[in-house]
Amino acid sequence: MAKVLIIGAGGVGSVVAHKCAELSKTFSDITLASRTVSKCDAIANSVKERYGVVIKTAELDADNIPATVALLNTLNPSLLINVALPYQDLPLMDACLEAEVHYLDTANYEPPNEAKFEYHWQWAYQDKFKEAGLKALLGSGFDPGVTNVFTAWALKHHFDEIHYLDIVDVNGGDHGQAFATNFNPEINIREVTAPCRHWEDGSFQETDAMSMSQEFTCPEGVGTYSIYRMYHEEMESLTKHIPTIKKAQFWMSFSENYIKHLEVLQNVGMTRIDEVEYNGQKIIPLQFLKSVLPDPGDLGKTTTGRTCIGCIIRGIKDGEEKAIYIYNICDHEECFAEVGSQGVSYTTGVPAMIGAKLLLEGKWAASAGVWNMEQNDPDPFMEDLNQYGLPWKVVELSIEQAQSLSVL
Repeated sequence: MAKVLIIGAGGVGSVVAHKCAELSKTFSDITLASRTVSKCDAIANSVKERYGVVIKTAELDADNIPATVALLNTLNPSLLINVALPYQDLPLMDACLEAEVHYLDTANYEPPNEAKFEYHWQWAYQDKFKEAGLKALLGSGFDPGVTNVFTAWALKHHFDEIHYLDIVDVNGGDHGQAFATNFNPEINIREVTAPCRHWEDGSFQETDAMSMSQEFTCPEGVGTYSIYRMYHEEMESLTKHIPTIKKAQFWMSFSENYIKHLEVLQNVGMTRIDEVEYNGQKIIPLQFLKSVLPDPGDLGKTTTGRTCIGCIIRGIKDGEEKAIYIYNICDHEECFAEVGSQGVSYTTGVPAMIGAKLLLEGKWAASAGVWNMEQNDPDPFMEDLNQYGLPWKVVELSIEQAQSLSVL
């Protein structure tokens, strides 16, 4: 039984709060904090209605390290679950060090003034957390997160060496909006418009954003979608911790409508992250755009369809080439019925809860320090995915299927 503080009251924070409340024997005392306490209160009311569990709420600016330390010292939790913005990873890690609290997040640090998300800023905390006797689990979402564990599980059970990795993230949902993003618009658009990098020949190779695409047909009738190659942070940790990987790529689906709107927004300067002057004030265009776009946390009410996220993996087993596809399919409407959120928030929030559970149970992060997901035993996480809402499947592929990203 453990006390936890969840920071962030968006769509993912709501899922984490609900799923932690579902396991009230593990998460015996839950506090949800964000800059907008009314959002926390609304989530707390939903949790009470669905599970009969009372969670506390608090107002907190996660950029304010002294305020976070004060809240941690007041609550004395075992773990801080960070589902706020990636900009706030380092301030929250600093606060955990000062208050002597374990740490978990779902996305790696990104500096506010540059669309560059990498692990090296957080890996630099390794000695600090070791010396403090504290544990930090990084990237416990779906991608990064589940995709890392899928890869580690494949290495443990199916391969002697992994050589090629393609992570394919398809959201086959329809939210009914003219234009909306499935998670925080500011982070989503920064991620999509950043230069693409993929791992090949021992280093990251850079290409223009969204410059490579192909068609991908999902299993189980989810549909056929255009997927675009882009950079995602799990490739950085996976190629470090599984050094036999020769090539790693990340692909995400986008509709023609999304691409059309994004091009227009870029052309008129609305995706800029530098300050401009407007009516005598300094504003960041992308942050203004975020304020007028639909809130991803509200999209569950209208979203239909399914997500399909998985890893196509090639390598060697007993001297022979082998390929498999590990994937999860998640239904948006089923997620909304369960916790009041759409599937993208659900697929991130459930793994955050599972990572927290395994850390608190002592099954993961065997010693103090900073850990990525694939550094832990994948089996208990894979078992919990099946038990808590994200069941997975694995299928054998031919080498030709894997090379062409054809999984049927």
